[in-house]
Amino acid sequence: MKILKDDIEVKMEIPGAIIRQQTDFGDATGLGKISGEYFSLSAGVDTTPLFMGLEGNLCQCPHWGYVISGKLTTTDAEGIEESVNAKELFYWPSGHNVKVNEDAEIVMFSPQHEHSHVINHMIEKVKG
Repeated sequence: MKILKDDIEVKMEIPGAIIRQQTDFGDATGLGKISGEYFSLSAGVDTTPLFMGLEGNLCQCPHWGYVISGKLTTTDAEGIEESVNAKELFYWPSGHNVKVNEDAEIVMFSPQHEHSHVINHMIEKVKG
């Protein structure tokens, strides 16, 4: 299966962030269906306020991905930070927040049910 970036549904668009999600993008045995996601993020974006109200106020979904451009830093429940840069693969386990250090384009693959829950939570947070 393949899909062009522009054909992936935009699930959320706010100043500084465009989140695209293609559901039913495969099946990761043991994790159920996965979604393929393409995020365009501006420097300064911080997920902390968007994850308030989730368990631990953190994203509780694991992600596997690749940074096309830019730089991002995750912080886990223990406060440990890790940065990922352009041309790096990454794995973010459940229980993290993300800050965008430099404008970034990333591709991620996530368990569909869990990440859809997080994205829907963010959409509701933005609505106020």
